[in-house]
Amino acid sequence: MNPYLRFNRHRNSVFGLPLTVVFSCILFLFSAVSVAQVKSAANVSEIKIGEEITFQIEVEADTTDLVVFPEGATFLPLEIIESYAIDTTKNAAKFNLIKKYGLTQFDSGAYTIPRQKIIINNQTLFTDSLKVFVNPVEVDTTQQGLYGIKPIISVEKSSSNWWKTLLIVLLAIALVAALLYWFVWRKKPLTEEEKIALLPPYDRAKLALKQLDEHRYLEEDAYKEYYSELTLAIRRYLDEKVYDHALESTTDELISRLRLLKDGNQIDLSLETIKNLESIFKRADLVKFAKSAPDKELAKFDRKTIDEEIDHVKEVLPEPTEEEKLLDEQYKEAQERKKKRRKIVISALVVVGLLVATFVGFGLKYGFNYVKDTLLGNNSLELLEGNWVRSDYGFPPIIISTPKVLKRVEIDSVQNKNAQVDYTTFNYGNLGSNLNITLNTATLKNQKPEDSINLVVVAEKAIQDLENKGVTNIIVKNEKFVTPNNAEGLKTFGYAQFPIGSSDSFVEGEYILLHFTTQNIIQQIIIIWQKDDEYAAEMVERIENSVELKPDIE
Repeated sequence: MNPYLRFNRHRNSVFGLPLTVVFSCILFLFSAVSVAQVKSAANVSEIKIGEEITFQIEVEADTTDLVVFPEGATFLPLEIIESYAIDTTKNAAKFNLIKKYGLTQFDSGAYTIPRQKIIINNQTLFTDSLKVFVNPVEVDTTQQGLYGIKPIISVEKSSSNWWKTLLIVLLAIALVAALLYWFVWRKKPLTEEEKIALLPPYDRAKLALKQLDEHRYLEEDAYKEYYSELTLAIRRYLDEKVYDHALESTTDELISRLRLLKDGNQIDLSLETIKNLESIFKRADLVKFAKSAPDKELAKFDRKTIDEEIDHVKEVLPEPTEEEKLLDEQYKEAQERKKKRRKIVISALVVVGLLVATFVGFGLKYGFNYVKDTLLGNNSLELLEGNWVRSDYGFPPIIISTPKVLKRVEIDSVQNKNAQVDYTTFNYGNLGSNLNITLNTATLKNQKPEDSINLVVVAEKAIQDLENKGVTNIIVKNEKFVTPNNAEGLKTFGYAQFPIGSSDSFVEGEYILLHFTTQNIIQQIIIIWQKDDEYAAEMVERIENSVELKPDIE
């Protein structure tokens, strides 16, 4: 065959392949060469605890390429100290983007920096994994002495307004005490009538005559008033010292009684005294009832006669015996005790009345159960109204507000090292208590970055863990949960019977399980509280609304 003809036959082919196929292969190879290059390296492969490893990712890309470097908790189990700014250099028609990270670890051992994902436009590339060693710090005890553990330093709680409440209570007590003292216990100044009542009968009778002289009854021709007070002075004296019905007796009855007492030798009144008293009493009756108007001089003489007869009565009265004096003293003491008991009863009634009024007032405003629990003490109420703590827990951090600080739960380091999951746990309270809070951060050691985690399966495993702890009759509900900073997770909640300690008793309670995930990390929040505890329910609502996730470290 003619070679020329052979060439013409294949002038649209190379090595027997069509030109279109050859050109396509050349374009593919060219595009493969033009794809951005990714390099990664660390400045050291071995550090001491707490030292920094500088991990560098270098990307060669076109000026129009969109490059996204990894951020957040993608370097676990190593921790990010700092994420440095991107350094850009120009290399011919391309750019070299250099991103550096400061990493460290505070536990000794061999660790692997996982493959890091870099997104360039719509293409995803991965760096190589890198193994690093963290060595413990050796201490030469021959050169550096060891010191004992320092004692625990007490930390004062943050200031609150408790002193204001205490001040108000003290002021209220002081006010009530002052009012009781002023109106009940204080020895009040005696009125004129009280001072007169305390005088002995003889002195009161004499004072009544003196007060009669101070009035202008005779100048005003007020004989009725004059004789009424004149006879009342002697009648009162006789009523107290001679005959205890002298005030209500008629003139004839009183004179008859005085004669009987004289005849019976009970009182040594002279006949002249009895006669004088009878004469004045009858004249007084005429003035009071018959409107008689005696001479003024006679009225003055009657006043003088009454004054003398009061003295005569006192002279003939027998001296009180020791028994009578004792009875009189006992009577006075009994009267004092009666007055004191009366003051105590009044004070008690006032205090009880104020307490009841205060309880009713606060009960109407805040609720009677709240007031009762405040007075008698309620653990849930004290937690609800105490000083709450807002803090970060675990890595990546879970930000949450709780009534008490959650304490880290120590896990056996050997067991944790051999396990497939690395746990970090913080806890407050116990199962069956009024409030139980647990935070878990689980790092899956063998989880591939491209593998997803099913939170529903995680929640089912958490329910199984509760059953293994003795929880029974679990009712389960699931719904989507979004934190205030827009982190999405799964909320599992419901009712159950929770065991109380190591006993066989159970308490009805409610629970909430919150689960979140990022790459190979599962974050879990468990909240358990007793059913029908309104204060615990308020705390749970406050805790739930405070949950935030902080995946990025600036």
